[in-house]
Amino acid sequence: MPDGEKPKRDQPDQPDAPVRQDSQVQQDPQVQQDPDETAAARRRRRAQFLRELHEAKALRDRVQPRRARAARMRQAMRMRTFRW
Repeated sequence: MPDGEKPKRDQPDQPDAPVRQDSQVQQDPQVQQDPDETAAARRRRRAQFLRELHEAKALRDRVQPRRARAARMRQAMRMRTFRW
């Protein structure tokens, strides 16, 4: 490259690299939706997950009171400094 010349950014470094299309992206089999699943079943699963998540957070707060108190203080400070 001559002095002062910058590399061209519009050309890829590897011209032989294949371009991946969205249709070629492989999804995780667990993420793919079951076509037989209804919206109600999905809502039930989501509600169950959220209940378990809330229970796990409550348990963590009980067994780690110092961390929970610090988190409450940080949240309170955030809310005090928040502008509507």
